[in-house]
Amino acid sequence: MSTLITGIGELTTNDPDLGRLTGAALVLADGVVAWVGPASSAPAADTRVDVEGRAVLPGWVDSHTHLVFAGDRTAEFEARMAGKPYTAGGIATTVNATRAASDDELSSVIQRHVAEAVAQGTTYVETKTGYGLTVADEVRSARIAGEHADEVTFLGAHLVPPGADADSYVALVAGEMLDAVAPFVRWADVFCERGAFDEDQSRTVLKAAAARGLGLRVHGNQLGEGPGVRLAVELGAASVDHCTYLSTSDIDALAGSNTIATLLPACDLSTRQSLPPARELLDAGATVALASNCNPGSSYTTSMAYCVTTAVLQMHMSVEEAVYAATRAGALALDRADLGHLAVGARADVHVLDAPSATHLAYRPGVPLTHAVWRKGERVR
Repeated sequence: MSTLITGIGELTTNDPDLGRLTGAALVLADGVVAWVGPASSAPAADTRVDVEGRAVLPGWVDSHTHLVFAGDRTAEFEARMAGKPYTAGGIATTVNATRAASDDELSSVIQRHVAEAVAQGTTYVETKTGYGLTVADEVRSARIAGEHADEVTFLGAHLVPPGADADSYVALVAGEMLDAVAPFVRWADVFCERGAFDEDQSRTVLKAAAARGLGLRVHGNQLGEGPGVRLAVELGAASVDHCTYLSTSDIDALAGSNTIATLLPACDLSTRQSLPPARELLDAGATVALASNCNPGSSYTTSMAYCVTTAVLQMHMSVEEAVYAATRAGALALDRADLGHLAVGARADVHVLDAPSATHLAYRPGVPLTHAVWRKGERVR
């Protein structure tokens, strides 16, 4: 079954040869983009959809979420808005609730949030474990995540459980826990931050994961300057996420590496921290991605459009840069060459805006603009 999407007012392809097209059309077939070009030259297809001058983008690629959880942290959010600082320790609240939840309850939560994201134009979702922190609970989280998300990351090194010895827990994560979880995940991550895991502990976990063939990701430089970026670049991690507080040497290291700087502005707003130095990263030549960091404690949103809007209005990114960061660069952060662009052969993930151009994402902040969504060539909205 092929679908011709025609009447496109502005088409963001994220392809260096195609660029941004006007008066364009796409043909989707067998789950991929089969043709792209001027609407006047479009071939026939089984189904024809005229989007009547609307803008078309690749679907959002949300490369950082935490969707396997239970419980509620509204009280913590209210306290933070009243002036209490954010610390990593609040994660323990969600750990307790997640351990107590049934498989069906956890599945329901992740299904609901993935559906919410897809309705807003997100067509590919990564999510992490990290609210179990025992071997059995981390395996359960990874299994459930794999049933509903596109990519799964092992984050047993999210927090040292209350009352546990840090070094003993790191040994568990890098050994028995990693062995048990590895068949269910593609990536391993570590929260390299004060209050969580230090540089040596983080290196131990990441090197053990790499030895088992997993790709690497790092939570780093969220609460202050630290070793996260340096460690991610040293070990060749696909991405280092947060990057809220960066030194000049951190920026230079990212610019000189293939590690993607994934920025999570919704989290920084929710925790009342500074926003990441996106402009400095881009000007230095680093690749910048945007992701939602959807989680119940510090960034409870599935809206990638919100992140794009924030990046443009408050982080000095252009609309084109922010859209690229939320699509193609997110795909690069997941080492996926087939996502985040709309050239021939790319996965047919398409997001149609109820607006004539992508500029409206920032020009009309907070307005829901998703008109239609195709995922792997199937219309899902």
